[in-house]
Amino acid sequence: MAAKTKKSMSSNHKQALAVGRAEGRAVRAYLEALDSNRPKRGRRRTKESISARLENLAMESVDADPLKRLQLAQEELDLTDELVRIDQGVDTGELEVEFVKVAASYASRKGISYAAFRQVGVPASVLKDAGITRSVT
Repeated sequence: MAAKTKKSMSSNHKQALAVGRAEGRAVRAYLEALDSNRPKRGRRRTKESISARLENLAMESVDADPLKRLQLAQEELDLTDELVRIDQGVDTGELEVEFVKVAASYASRKGISYAAFRQVGVPASVLKDAGITRSVT
């Protein structure tokens, strides 16, 4: 058998792959930001309610058995992380701008419909800005 020759990719092909990766990153980043900002069920916690609970945890852990202290320690870590997230927030503005630039091309290449974007939480106004309509697949 003859050895196969290795074909190299054309510069156009390499550029197309790079564009696809960049578009995918922009779409993924925006969708992840939307997902992290999605409202949770139940009453929304405030910084004050979290701080009050953290104070109560300190008092509860004094008389708690070791297993309960472990659970309280984890709750304290979770609440502290939540406070940090509340303070930092997620700015979807810049991510949205990048999404709008690439979403139509990405959707066309991947066969993603308007309905699919809506189902994962992308606002209709953002899809309109991106040029994705109900009839575009």
